[in-house]
Amino acid sequence: MTFLLDFLGCKVNDYEVNAVGELLLEEGYEAFDSKKDLAPSVIIINTCAVTETSVAKDRKMIRQYRREYPEAILVVMGCYSQYGGKFILDELNADIVLGTSNRHLIPKYIEQFKKINEKIFIHDENNDIKIYENLKLSSHFSKTRAYLKIQDGCNNFCSYCLIPYVRGRSRSRKKEDVLEEISILIENGFKEIVLTGIDMCSYGEDIYSNYRFSDLLEDILVNFPNLYRLRISSIEESQIDGKFLHLLKTYENFANHLHIPLQSGSKKVLQRMNRKYDLENYKKLIKTIREIRSDISITTDLIVGFPEESDKEFEETYNFCKEIEFSKIHCFPYSLRKGTKAASLKQVKDEVKTARMKIMLELNESLEKKYKENFVGKDLDVLFERKIKNSNTYKGYTSNYLEITYTSEKDLKNINEIIHITKENLTV
Repeated sequence: MTFLLDFLGCKVNDYEVNAVGELLLEEGYEAFDSKKDLAPSVIIINTCAVTETSVAKDRKMIRQYRREYPEAILVVMGCYSQYGGKFILDELNADIVLGTSNRHLIPKYIEQFKKINEKIFIHDENNDIKIYENLKLSSHFSKTRAYLKIQDGCNNFCSYCLIPYVRGRSRSRKKEDVLEEISILIENGFKEIVLTGIDMCSYGEDIYSNYRFSDLLEDILVNFPNLYRLRISSIEESQIDGKFLHLLKTYENFANHLHIPLQSGSKKVLQRMNRKYDLENYKKLIKTIREIRSDISITTDLIVGFPEESDKEFEETYNFCKEIEFSKIHCFPYSLRKGTKAASLKQVKDEVKTARMKIMLELNESLEKKYKENFVGKDLDVLFERKIKNSNTYKGYTSNYLEITYTSEKDLKNINEIIHITKENLTV
């Protein structure tokens, strides 16, 4: 029996689907290889629901796999299937549909389907999940970088977001399980670990009285000095406390890159979004971080065209981003999600969103170029991840998440080593 994995969306979805794949390997399944296998026996898709575009992509992916491999057992899980499961089961013809829990039981559901040949629909009507589902990985499709999920769910209820409704409230993974997985990943040769979760700023609140995200970071950095690089996928400004800043200052293997979501640079828009931070504090925090590491890469997320966003509020956001000088802005047009508070507000016209997106993307291009120019002619350490097909050219990332292209006669991907790139052959 062979299996094929695919996903859409965030790093958490990446982690989860690979963790299910590891469960299947333990049960004797083999990964599908298109070079030797005609078709996979099982296909597992992890879906995303963050925007309407994501849902459309989910549906397209499910249809394509059903059409291409009609005899395979098609399993669909994740955020979209949590609220659109019946449609996926009945209209998209999936065989097994489950939401954002019970993923560890997928091998059991597959065996059940094989025996009775009846569709299986596992759905938690209220999504009232209390305990973290401890999926785990000992390996990853990449040989250099591994994602490690430490938390699920969200308590924030931003007015535009479905995630608390499809993933439930925040649940933390036990620190012992996190540290054990890191130990296994390092033993298996991974040089970079990326901590990921849905709302990592709430880590520990549900299971510990006095142990939070910065404490977990400290345990990782202290206990694993042989880890080449520890990266955080995303962190809210509220969780960057004194201990966090001390760790950033003390440990060189703490990646020189922080992704700190902003969403808007307008106070009134943030209030409508139910985002609870203060822009002046955000600005002061960025200044403090850069006093510790002057060349750090600080990236962010931004929503353009949020309901009722005026020209003045958009201008405030533009000016704020320009002042902060992010190294990269991940910019998205607002996507209406039924069932959220923002859906009931007056919507910004599509043509206005499009025009504002163009302006922000131009700013992003300018800021990204300006940041990269700081490293032209400088020496950098690069962890290479992939080889460009039919060439001796490789791509990898620095600690501050610059993508580096490099030509080498050595097979860098297989030897999985860090290369010190000199200014003579550096392409940023």
